Amino acid sequence: MNKTGAVATLGVLGLLAAACGSSAGGGGGAAGESATFTYAISGDPGSLDPAMAVNGATRATVNMAYDTLVNATPEGKTVSGLAEKWEVEPEAVTFTLRKDITCSDGTKLTASDVAANYNHIADPASKSPLYGVLVPTGMKAKADAAAGTVTLTMPKPYSFILENARDVFIVCGTGMKDRSILAKQTSGTGPYVLSEMMAGDSYTFTRREGYAWGANGATNKEPGQPAKVVVKVVPNEQTAANMLMSGSLNLGQFSGTDRARLEAGPAISKYVSPFVNSDLVFNQADGRLTKDFALRKALVQALNLDELAKVGSSNTGNIPTTLVMKPSPCTGDTVAGNRPAFDAAAADAALTAAGWKPGPDGIRVKDGKKLTMTYVYSNALGPGAQSAAEYIADAWKKVGVETKLNGYTATKYLEVVDTTGDWDVAWSTIGLALPSQFTGFYAGPPAPKGANFARIDNKEYVELTEKAMRLTGEPACALWNQAESSLIKNLDVLPVVEATMLIASKDATARMFGTLVMTSTIRMKEGR
Repeated sequence: MNKTGAVATLGVLGLLAAACGSSAGGGGGAAGESATFTYAISGDPGSLDPAMAVNGATRATVNMAYDTLVNATPEGKTVSGLAEKWEVEPEAVTFTLRKDITCSDGTKLTASDVAANYNHIADPASKSPLYGVLVPTGMKAKADAAAGTVTLTMPKPYSFILENARDVFIVCGTGMKDRSILAKQTSGTGPYVLSEMMAGDSYTFTRREGYAWGANGATNKEPGQPAKVVVKVVPNEQTAANMLMSGSLNLGQFSGTDRARLEAGPAISKYVSPFVNSDLVFNQADGRLTKDFALRKALVQALNLDELAKVGSSNTGNIPTTLVMKPSPCTGDTVAGNRPAFDAAAADAALTAAGWKPGPDGIRVKDGKKLTMTYVYSNALGPGAQSAAEYIADAWKKVGVETKLNGYTATKYLEVVDTTGDWDVAWSTIGLALPSQFTGFYAGPPAPKGANFARIDNKEYVELTEKAMRLTGEPACALWNQAESSLIKNLDVLPVVEATMLIASKDATARMFGTLVMTSTIRMKEGR
């Protein structure tokens, strides 16, 4: 079962969590009694406050110590979590909490604590990037202490009001009273509690006693479950692969060129899992050249998207059919027929017609200004992102466009795209499994009041999503698909490739969803 089914990777980038491990700790007994399971994230998570957990590294880390009201199976079915049952209405959902839930400090989790989490994220003073994404705009939470219930209410019908609750980590009362402590310690109900922190290196979690409210009633005391989990910061995927091959790594998630040797490696269990899309997003802020649709179209026409998909995924990805992660509640292909075909000659002609004339060095010039694109990507995404950047720069140079490539650390990348705004085109991986969750990123205000980092102003998208929000089932999905298609047709967002990940393990097994380890599935092998 997956603790956070709809969001495995949240934010403008998705951190590819290669899981690095050590062999089990010493001592006898059944596998897992004293074992340590270690996996890696490719960047430091920074603050561990769940309300600020916007990227994959942070969510993968806090996932160990916090729970959600409900969970999802890999097939997308909603199952219990902190809530044992729920009642859904078009504009509200009421959760009845389990009565045996305790926090890591021994206190009881209350309905008031849960409601306070939602209201905190919705409070503008919190500046939570989750508002408008995981907590929909306008949502309010109210607790009934006597009944042990929490009701989440929207001002109007909302398509996925239940499913959204899969993704909000709940902080206990102690952490709610003083959120400053959450930067360096945990205050949750999860199966593990943070016991040691070495920023930039590792985060150690120790198993709690009596945990019994995981996904669909999962516990943390099954044979083979580890006593400790270490989240290790390992930026280099090749290093992680070497560790797995040598036997010092338990579990790894790989997207790059190391996959082939891992697939052929002895004593390694593996499976391939769908991951997030890699998309091109264009900055439409005032003053940016990419605000012009004609220029965006010319830039896309200059790219062979089939080749780019292979380059960007190290030839392991699929042509995307939607922006949404799988399994999505809505089926259908929103991509086919909505992306401009590869036509470098048409791109060249369009740029010339727009007044961009080739200069002496081949780079186009207009009104004394070179046609230059500032292209940004996160180094945390591995070699595919860099290869894609180089491929794009080369393709654009052939039509007279200069490209400045900027690869950043995960944290710096978010700062640039969200705050400084010094970019034109971004290689973006937003991992969301509900179409409604994209509205915060692709509509509404930018930071600090919202998450519309590209300053997209697509009126058709807004109108269609507002209509879709009021419906459920197939009628809603038809409108969600139309809305998504409008983003792609307008080249606000260009899906390039659906990544797949090789999940490889040695001396332990676990299931992953995106960058998140499903904690209840971790099993150390005998003797480890």
